[in-house]
Amino acid sequence: MILKKISIMETNINLKVDNEKYVNLCEKTILKQRGIIKNYILNNPEFLSSYEPIPVPYDSPEIIKTMAKAGYVANVGPMASVAGTISEFVVKKCVEYGCNNIICENGGDIALKSEKDVVVGLYAGKSSLSGNIGFKINSDKCNNLYGVCTSSGTVGHSVSFGSADAVVVFSKYPSIADAAATSICNYSIGTPEEAINKCLEVGESIEHIEGIFVVIGEYAGKTGKVPKLVKTDDKLVKSTIGEYFDIL
Repeated sequence: MILKKISIMETNINLKVDNEKYVNLCEKTILKQRGIIKNYILNNPEFLSSYEPIPVPYDSPEIIKTMAKAGYVANVGPMASVAGTISEFVVKKCVEYGCNNIICENGGDIALKSEKDVVVGLYAGKSSLSGNIGFKINSDKCNNLYGVCTSSGTVGHSVSFGSADAVVVFSKYPSIADAAATSICNYSIGTPEEAINKCLEVGESIEHIEGIFVVIGEYAGKTGKVPKLVKTDDKLVKSTIGEYFDIL
């Protein structure tokens, strides 16, 4: 497996993939899809700024329609899903060209496809759980497109109205997982118990997601089909190259 870091403007991707030949394909896909999004925003600035779902024409580019749909499903603006959607399009393109094993992590939002089990480590800021536990995703789920996306009110530069250290969402649709993580994290307000319960309640009403895991400080809660929790190596999860995952 090849591990590469790809940085193109605001897109910072950690890529683990079968073969070096797919790295160039990933870079081309990122550039193309970023260009499509930027061009669309030039004529539709609300696509960038809206915190609420917005409609797009039926003949819009595929990535624009995917982001808009994710926004509607999770009740957030379309840009809430941009990182997960780009990861999704990278994985789909590589699989189209014969790739069997690929993990694309974009700012904490992961799209993957693997013939083997995959472990994704939890990064949740200063929480004691951060770096010490992960999620083991079985090969029967990994063998098709799968998303593991994280939003935080305490880590990173993305806009969030909540205070959760991590809201992790699991879905067959990485774009929806990303939008849903943002949406759910916005409700992490109040005491840890109140915030976690509210997050889980909101998350259960969002379609197309399989499981949710919420961390606030030393507290955590989950609902749905969350993959098996396993112990992970803190140094690996917090490594500078950002390798928060591994194919077993």
